[in-house]
Amino acid sequence: LVAIDLPNARRLSFGVVLGQAVVTGIVALLSWAMAGPMGAWSAMLGGGISTVASLCMALVAFGRPTVSAQHAASAFYVGEAVKLALVVVMFVVVFKFMRASPLPLFAAYMATFLVYWIVLARFSRTS
Repeated sequence: LVAIDLPNARRLSFGVVLGQAVVTGIVALLSWAMAGPMGAWSAMLGGGISTVASLCMALVAFGRPTVSAQHAASAFYVGEAVKLALVVVMFVVVFKFMRASPLPLFAAYMATFLVYWIVLARFSRTS
């Protein structure tokens, strides 16, 4: 278990969102080169799902000042629940109402998880 103070956690969570947006753009460019405009669009959708959900989680979890550790933990859990619900809803919307190529969509979505792992690995080494 690693304990960090709130300003660092807030900065870290928004750093993850920024990293996910950058990775989404990179995967979209690679998808454009390999699969054309539909591949790029699909990658943007997949990475966008993860990035938007992470942004909402960060805003819910770290948007308001906390008065206690219990309140901070509750805000974090609510943020994670919002994130999970958004991911499900956004995937349903994309598959039901939009044309998307599944491979670039899921490739970009999965690539955004690498951002979490890299940031957490870097953070755990420096703490």
